[in-house]
Amino acid sequence: MSGHGHRTVLHLRFVLPAAGDASLLEGVRALLENITPRVEIIEPDAAVVDLTGALVYWKRDARGLTELIQLRALALLGLHSAAGAGPNRMLATMACNLTPPDRRTIIDHSPDAIATFLRPRPVRELPGVGSKTAATLTSYGLHRVADVADLPPATLQRLLGARAGRTLHQRALGHDTTTVDPSPTPASISTEHRFPRDELDPAAHRRVLLALADDLGTQLRTSGQIAAGLTCTIRYADHTSTRHARTLPEATQHTVLLARTAYALYESLGLQRARVRCIALRADALRPAERATRQLTLDSGDEKPLAIEAVADRARTRYGSPVIYPAALATEGLGRRQTSGVAGREQ
Repeated sequence: MSGHGHRTVLHLRFVLPAAGDASLLEGVRALLENITPRVEIIEPDAAVVDLTGALVYWKRDARGLTELIQLRALALLGLHSAAGAGPNRMLATMACNLTPPDRRTIIDHSPDAIATFLRPRPVRELPGVGSKTAATLTSYGLHRVADVADLPPATLQRLLGARAGRTLHQRALGHDTTTVDPSPTPASISTEHRFPRDELDPAAHRRVLLALADDLGTQLRTSGQIAAGLTCTIRYADHTSTRHARTLPEATQHTVLLARTAYALYESLGLQRARVRCIALRADALRPAERATRQLTLDSGDEKPLAIEAVADRARTRYGSPVIYPAALATEGLGRRQTSGVAGREQ
């Protein structure tokens, strides 16, 4: 069992209704704040809670208090949830990701319990390890977290670089100092494009998605924020609409990463010659940019778009307009901000 004297973090993932209800997450916040004030909501469907002080107050261990929270969420809000709890945020999140709804995974604070949970996991499940980094690590025979944890730190730093190697080695050992931020649910920013006529061409749709991602990225970088989620809304000629949301692989402010997720959202809709009237893109769960964590990567090609982006930002600052923009937008003039310009903050 988790001891009361240790730090205990709980990660919850809720099963939200398909129709969506903006008030539900605020209901979740209110419910959790009745347990402890250390609550962080992560749009679109998750929350992280620091239970350290609450365990003593409620006279329960981590499993007992987690069960109480899940029961209240179901009884009061009608929300099923998966839960993971552990001695730090990383372990709680990993545990939650492996847990089905209406279940919970509790990692004890003992080194043996942490090792039993963490060491057999595939290395790709560690935070910050993207598919390319995972492929590179496995090419060196580093398939499991245990392989990385047992590797001399200096060797790992030679493979990944000094900073990335140190970070990954600490995570493989189960160390994480990330805290729970109980600030209010962040606002979102959005932008949209209205076609002059109903547009059936998927290529035109994708160009607009890139333009909108570029606009959102610019707004995020200008305001010093990063986004943890992205929502794409497609409105059709018959005035109906479809909306899909997705949590980003990593919170970001970079156009190339926003565009990748926007394309994935669009593809998930499975549109077949749909007559599209408008496309809107919204960056969700904003937070200060200094809290960004880049995925570990060995692919120098990933850095090139970011370097070009930085040059474009400096040019925009100097000349007051986007003089540098993705080449794919040149044919339609979208790089010159011919989007409809509906970009604002949403509570």
